[in-house]
Amino acid sequence: MDPFRLCLALGPVAIYLLLLGAINLSRRPFLVTGGRDGAALGLAASGFVLVGPVELFFPDFMAIRLGVLTPFAGPIICVFLLGCYILGMSIVLLLLRPRLVVYNISVDQLRAVLADLVEKLDRDARWAGDSLAMPELGVQLHIEYLPTMRNVSLVSTGPQQSHFGWRRLEVALAAALGEVAVPRNPRGRSLLASGMLIGAMLVAAVALNPQAVAQSLIEMLRL
Repeated sequence: MDPFRLCLALGPVAIYLLLLGAINLSRRPFLVTGGRDGAALGLAASGFVLVGPVELFFPDFMAIRLGVLTPFAGPIICVFLLGCYILGMSIVLLLLRPRLVVYNISVDQLRAVLADLVEKLDRDARWAGDSLAMPELGVQLHIEYLPTMRNVSLVSTGPQQSHFGWRRLEVALAAALGEVAVPRNPRGRSLLASGMLIGAMLVAAVALNPQAVAQSLIEMLRL
């Protein structure tokens, strides 16, 4: 793969790894909604979409027809295809059930925070193992834990969910987690090192052959 396509494919991945590494090396938990977490993952994979399906199924016949009207037919079509990818990703994220993801925290620590928080939000809340029902908020969830990355997900269970209730839970949980101190996750160093290594490799590839980068850009945009 030439340097330009390599940068497109691995550049977003490097940024994603650096962000994850910084989050895991923090001494505070980091709360994010399921939609934002999915959007970040989708953006990290966007480079592979550009050098894969977008380039593979690029409509050359349309570029030829538009080329009669404007010399920028290639870039316009690329922006259109990228917009289709973002639109499709947005639709998928909107259809997902509510979910909250807490990075850099153990499941026992989060359960302790939730136990104190739930009493204030809903007096009728009930625990059943790793499942929690809060009827006043209209929230039913269960806890999923990924020990290797030390992050916990609060995933909705059942179709009857109140988005307003989930929003209240998110705001209250974010405030409670702001007062919680946690040890740094050692895996954060590996994530940071991986992101920096990929970034250095991409910079070196571009620096060694800048002409190939320019030529690949012209070919991809059909200029």
